[in-house]
Amino acid sequence: MNDTPASSAAASPEGDRIAKVLSRAGIASRREAERMIEAGRVRVNGALIDSPALNVTAADSITVDGKPVGPAEPARVWLYHKPTGLVTTNSDEKGRETIYDALPEDMPRVMSIGRLDLNSEGLLLLTNDGGLKRLLELPSTGWLRRYRVRVNGRPTEEVLEPLRKGIIAEGEPFQPMEVVLDRQKGANAWLTVGLREGKNREIRRAMDAIGLSVNRLIRVSYGPFQLGELKQGAVEEVRRKVLRDQLGPEAEKLLGETPAAPTEVKRGFKRRVPHKGEFGGPGQPGLPKPREEMEETRGKRGKPAKQAKTYRPTKAVRDAARKATAGPAPRTFTSSKAKPRTFTSSSSKPRTPGGPKGPKSG
Repeated sequence: MNDTPASSAAASPEGDRIAKVLSRAGIASRREAERMIEAGRVRVNGALIDSPALNVTAADSITVDGKPVGPAEPARVWLYHKPTGLVTTNSDEKGRETIYDALPEDMPRVMSIGRLDLNSEGLLLLTNDGGLKRLLELPSTGWLRRYRVRVNGRPTEEVLEPLRKGIIAEGEPFQPMEVVLDRQKGANAWLTVGLREGKNREIRRAMDAIGLSVNRLIRVSYGPFQLGELKQGAVEEVRRKVLRDQLGPEAEKLLGETPAAPTEVKRGFKRRVPHKGEFGGPGQPGLPKPREEMEETRGKRGKPAKQAKTYRPTKAVRDAARKATAGPAPRTFTSSKAKPRTFTSSSSKPRTPGGPKGPKSG
């Protein structure tokens, strides 16, 4: 009886399933990795494999489409504000635009945690790690997903009560929801709905079952992660510390090793080395100033020295200096008579003084 566990333990292969390893490396989700293996795109140690029922270790060499698969990258999570009109899938058979077509080009390969349908908007979590994606999608995780829902109609507390107790819609049971009637605005009403499972179109189907039609649906939170002021189409990475705090005991196993932070170099005071060569030559420093000049221009306690005020003479001093350099002022003569003298010629017409040069002498 004691040999049975030992034999079973010895028979269990080491390592992890190939699909899980590819998912952790950010190549594809587990299901996509299995399809890649069945399509003959994966080789292990140079041999082509056709079944995902294979365990591999770090010592094995794995290639996908001829390209080597590196070690698993540290798990990362992003917040994405999904707009309406985008499909949450890698490729759409109808040719519609997907969220991956709208993501920034510098984003690594990511997978969505949960989904939002074509006409829904709001917070969508993205990750590069398949194991983390699977964990956060499980209802057992217990994270509440909160939505702002606009419905056409005039719901009352009695109408909404079946949603709080649990309802069966289209033959499928839905768990109890948290429903709060926020306000009535014309023919529409705004609700806040919280649920802990994410079945396909769950809120829309549940509202149809009680006679309400959803015309707008916005996810505002996913567990501890909030949409906040994130603009439509924008992406924001969650800090690693926040992930560790929210994931709890599973954080170390899921997130992997912490990326090496760049070394911070602290440079101390660099003392000036005195010059021991000749001064004033080509490529050499100039001659030092005399000590007297250095002390005159030096400020107090490290403060820059104030520039000496330049003297500017006043206007009276400038006028006196100008008179001194010009010599004595020319003398002016005035007639003792009050009236200016007039001169008459031999002609009958009197001549009055005029012109710029004054009266002409007779």
